[in-house]
Amino acid sequence: MSEVIRLKNGVVATMGKNPQIIENGEVIISEGKILAVGPSGSWQGKADEELDAEGRLVMPGLINSHMHLYSTFARGMAPLGPTPKTFTDILENLWWKLDKGLNQDDIYYSALLPMIQAVRAGATTMLDHHASPHAVTGSLFTIAKAAEKVPLRLATCYEVSDRDGLDIMKEGINENVAFAKHCRETTPTMMQGLFGLHAAFTLSDSSLEQCAEAGSDVGIGYHVHCAEGQADQDYNLTHYNKRVLRRLADFGMLGSKTICAHCIHVDHEEIELLAETKSFVVHNPQSNMNNAVGAARIIQMLEHGVRVGLGSDGMSGDIRQEATTVSMLQRLVTKDPGVGFIESGTLLFDGNIDFSSKLFGVTLGELTPGAVADIAVFDYLAPTPITVNNFLGHFLFGVRYTTAKHTIVNGKVLLKDGQLTTIDEVEAHAKARELAKALWKRLGA
Repeated sequence: MSEVIRLKNGVVATMGKNPQIIENGEVIISEGKILAVGPSGSWQGKADEELDAEGRLVMPGLINSHMHLYSTFARGMAPLGPTPKTFTDILENLWWKLDKGLNQDDIYYSALLPMIQAVRAGATTMLDHHASPHAVTGSLFTIAKAAEKVPLRLATCYEVSDRDGLDIMKEGINENVAFAKHCRETTPTMMQGLFGLHAAFTLSDSSLEQCAEAGSDVGIGYHVHCAEGQADQDYNLTHYNKRVLRRLADFGMLGSKTICAHCIHVDHEEIELLAETKSFVVHNPQSNMNNAVGAARIIQMLEHGVRVGLGSDGMSGDIRQEATTVSMLQRLVTKDPGVGFIESGTLLFDGNIDFSSKLFGVTLGELTPGAVADIAVFDYLAPTPITVNNFLGHFLFGVRYTTAKHTIVNGKVLLKDGQLTTIDEVEAHAKARELAKALWKRLGA
């Protein structure tokens, strides 16, 4: 008999196709799924454990659709080169030096810490994109061990690239294939593999052909940076006489299973191509601002039927901050105060949920019977009434400033009354600082 958990006395936002706000509600959990939702006391069964929301907001766990867990040890690190003038400078003098220095211990703790942050911020699912050229084989399995420790719902991949030589490129292909097969055969509803590519401008036609064949054989989608900087378009036009998305499409890499991260420097034809292929664009506004690469035209994309979601691109495990930034950035670039608000909710609560539900083969993003029990209880006492129509306003301008009180993934309580239940957080951070110090020394930072 599976343990039954009653989460009671919360302001329950069910989300989903028929959203409701239950002012004093409860959620009943059994076998990793939601058994019942209703007013507190309406379920007549016996619970093995009771969690009290104490009037706080109860809602589905959040999803981050583009993350770089390996970026953790860059925080506080001294510059590895001169002050960058271009986006390519940032890649060459920071990220492509950092990733070369990572070993398997670094990879594990780089993943574990932002996962802890995610749990504290009510995020329960993460789609990661990894690189460690001198520790490729086994790297995705190391990240998976961190996710199992938390445990978090995770998809990850290795970003294949030519920049470190063809042997490492092929090693990346093999790692993607091995991990994807492993996930499919073990716990596909908790762990999935995608086929990672860095970007079209760091992959030759020969390499793209090998990746396309390998990904097709396994039947998985691709996770690739697309036109994040103008240099990506310039390189592909100069060397292949094709724009980024057309080149990827010609190798059969676009489609409903594929994540195209960023898509900032795309033209109208490429937006139409994204819509036609049903490819999933992931917007990463804080990273784009930080790297000074521009702003994706997400409003036009949505108008043309493109599927768009939201990620943090390694900036943080807290996806809530990105949602508010969507609105502000779109208003800044369009000089229109009437845009961005609704779209921020569309990305986080429609795009992310739709893609991940299909990827993991479960119902995510709603508190309804049969959906998986991925739940966040935020320490948010609303100063005004919460309704279905104004929920987004509460989320963007209230919930984002709080921490989670309880976080549940697949029916397992990971955070209870603000305390992690599966990890010694102090010990994990202490070990990470020790590893980061050694890494920085190796890098000469």
